Amino acid sequence: MNTPKLKNRWLIAASAVGIHISIGSVYAYSVMTNPVKEIFDVEGSVIKWAFKIAILLLGLSAALLGRWVEKVGPKISGTTAGILYGIGILGSGLAVEIESLTLFYLFYGVIGGIGLGIGYITPVSTLVKWFPDRRGLATGMAIMGFGFAALIFGPAMAKLFEIVGVSNAFYILGVIYMILILTSSRYIERPPEGYLPAGFKEGEGKIIEEDISNITANEALKSTRFYYIWIMMFINIACGIAIISAASPMMQEKLNYSPMEAAAIVGFIGVFNGLGRIIWSSLSDYLGRANTFIIFFAFQILAFYFLPKIGVESIFLIVLFTVITMYGGGFATLPAFLGDLFGTKQLGAIHGMVLAAWALAGVIGPTVYDMVKEQTGSLDTTLVIFAGLFVVALIVSIMMKISIHKSKNLKLQKISMAT
Repeated sequence: MNTPKLKNRWLIAASAVGIHISIGSVYAYSVMTNPVKEIFDVEGSVIKWAFKIAILLLGLSAALLGRWVEKVGPKISGTTAGILYGIGILGSGLAVEIESLTLFYLFYGVIGGIGLGIGYITPVSTLVKWFPDRRGLATGMAIMGFGFAALIFGPAMAKLFEIVGVSNAFYILGVIYMILILTSSRYIERPPEGYLPAGFKEGEGKIIEEDISNITANEALKSTRFYYIWIMMFINIACGIAIISAASPMMQEKLNYSPMEAAAIVGFIGVFNGLGRIIWSSLSDYLGRANTFIIFFAFQILAFYFLPKIGVESIFLIVLFTVITMYGGGFATLPAFLGDLFGTKQLGAIHGMVLAAWALAGVIGPTVYDMVKEQTGSLDTTLVIFAGLFVVALIVSIMMKISIHKSKNLKLQKISMAT
């Protein structure tokens, strides 16, 4: 009997990027706001609700359907994501054509949002299993695709709106996304049980550090470490989204930028968001996941406290862009960290539950920023509050580091007693 040929793990990673680049086009939503609002004859804020619903459903579906994704495998869940996201975009074109705002919310926000959530977590646990030696790099590549998608599809959308009109642009994009996701999902699959890359098999010299545990999603929910990482992600996302949403007015206020100059810098935020995903997640393979988050929080305490006080343009932008890399880096380092902590048994389900923090933080972060800024009228006070949140995150990340250290010591003691 012939042994089935082992797939190329780098092509598996490329397939994961294919899925994430397609669904990450949601980050180019601002490009469609003006053309769509003119058709519906409403304010931009009304159209933005479709995006908010999509992000909310991304977090909720990732949390609720994570166990299903783990059970059926990446082929079926990836195919489902492609169909749902494709229908969401195609249906948005229909909603625009018949000028139904309700249908637009339903297709783009609800159906597309569920496709987003399933598509986001589909490749992650598979990649962690294919790259036990370089988890951070592998998950960073895929999630970088999500961050960079707006740079690819934003200009493409704008051009299509101009050439073929809004509804036809949605039809074309819906077909492109569906083909990309479905094609990628055909190749992606889990590695065989006990898979190890070349050089790491018994007798070949290299050793992969064992995960702290290998437990189910229900067991993870009973562990303190799950809540540590949930709090860490919630704070990193809430503060990051707040600064992204406020970046343009902040630069106009502090650096006297014109609205056009500030908009150009906001474009660069997308670049650094994407770069941070691959750079920090890759570095976490060497620095250690807990140490990477400690660096994030220690730097951002200082960054958020001093940012409103910085009057030198170059230093202001360096600090701002570094914060953005850490926002993106948190998303990309997360799956590898969860693999280290809880193993790969139900990683997709656990990842989905932690992503519920994204749904919540996406609403709370900007809302707190707007409320405090409105009441105090001071950017300094507003960012000091966020710096205080990072102090909490730093304390939690240090507690996580201590917890991991204790677990490793306990394991070593058991091994030495057994021998």
